Amino acid sequence: MDDIQILDAVERYIRGEMNPDERLHFENLRKSSPEVDQMVVEHTLFLQQINKFAEWKKFRDALHNTHINLSEQGKIDSAKLKGKAKVVYLWNRYKRVAAIAAVIAGVTTLIFTSLVNYLTPHTDSAKVQELSRDIPNIKHQQNVQVDEVNNLKNEVNNIKSKINLQSIPFKAGGTGFLIDGKGFLVTNAHIVHTSRNIAVTNSKGEQFRAVLVKEFPDKDIAILKIDDDKFKPLSSIPYGISKTESDVAEPIYTLGYPRNDIVYSEGYLSAKTGFNGDTLSCQLGIAANPGNSGGPVFNHEGEVIGILSTKETEAEGVAFAIQSKYIYSAINELKKSNYKDTAYQSLRIPVKSSVRNMDTKEQVKKIQDYVFFVKGD
Repeated sequence: MDDIQILDAVERYIRGEMNPDERLHFENLRKSSPEVDQMVVEHTLFLQQINKFAEWKKFRDALHNTHINLSEQGKIDSAKLKGKAKVVYLWNRYKRVAAIAAVIAGVTTLIFTSLVNYLTPHTDSAKVQELSRDIPNIKHQQNVQVDEVNNLKNEVNNIKSKINLQSIPFKAGGTGFLIDGKGFLVTNAHIVHTSRNIAVTNSKGEQFRAVLVKEFPDKDIAILKIDDDKFKPLSSIPYGISKTESDVAEPIYTLGYPRNDIVYSEGYLSAKTGFNGDTLSCQLGIAANPGNSGGPVFNHEGEVIGILSTKETEAEGVAFAIQSKYIYSAINELKKSNYKDTAYQSLRIPVKSSVRNMDTKEQVKKIQDYVFFVKGD
C-alpha cells in the first residue's frame, strides 16, 4: 500500500466511512505499524484544525454581515465608526456573544486535547522511567539564540568556534554509539530533543561537538553527527547492527554512561516485546540506571540488538530497549528526506561483527571506544 492509499484509508477511518471488516483490518495495521498509527494521530489533528478554522471564519463572517445589516437599517453609522471606535462599539454590543463563543472555543480545545491524548499511543509514565540522567550545573551561560543562528547560516562555523564546550551548562546525559565511522551516532530522542548544544565524550575522555541530524520521536531514536575538527574518522566499526529479532533467554550486555566513565552490565533477553506488549521494543533482564539511555545492547556475538531506553519502576532488573531493526528504518527515512545530500547517502550501517569469535572481555576492549557519553543543554 503506497502513501496515497494509506492516507486515503486514514481519512476514511477517521470519518467513520469504513465497513466493520475494513475497520478491523485497519486497526490491526495501526497496532502493528507505529508509522500508520502516528499518521492517524497527525491527520486527526489536521482535520480538527481545519474545522476550527472554518468555525472561526463562519463566526467572523456572521459579525460582518450583522454590521452591514445594522448599517443598512440606520441603527449604526458606519462612517462614524472608524478604527478602534468601531471595534469598541461592536464589542460592547456583542460582548455576550463573544463570551459564549470563547466558552465554546475553550470546550472545543479541551475536547481536542482529550482526543489527541486518546489517539496517541503512550506508555504509563508512572511505571516506565526514561534512562537519561540530569547533569548538575554550577555556572550559567546565556544561550545562543536559535533564530539568530538560522538567519546567519554563513557564520555558523565562526559561531561554533567561539562557543567553549566546557562553559555550556549541560543538563541531560545519556549514551550513544557510532553507526558510521564518519561520526554518525545513534541515541535516544528523549535525551537531546530540546538541546541547542550537544557534546559527546569517548571512553578516553576526549570531548567533541555534535549536531542533531534528525530525530524520530515515534521510535525514540535520534541520529547525531560529530561536527568537530578534532574528531578523526574511523575506518571501520567492530560490531554489526542486527536486522533480526533475538531469542528469549539469549545472554546480552550493555555499555553506557550512568556515570562519567563507561560501565559494563550483563543480563538476558526476557521477552521479544516491551512494556504492555509494545512491539517497538524488547524486554531485558538487566540492571539499568539513569544515563544508560541510548546505549547499545549487544548479544554474545558482538552484534547490537537494541538501544536501551527505559526501565520499569515497579520491578527491579527490568529494562526495555528499542529493537535494532528500527535503526535501519530511521536511516532509510533520513536518506529519503535528504536524497540530494551525499553525506547521508553514503552512510553505511555496519552489518557484520568483527568481534564475534572473541570472548566478552576482548569484545568490550574493542567496542568501548565507539560508545560515547552524550550531553545536551
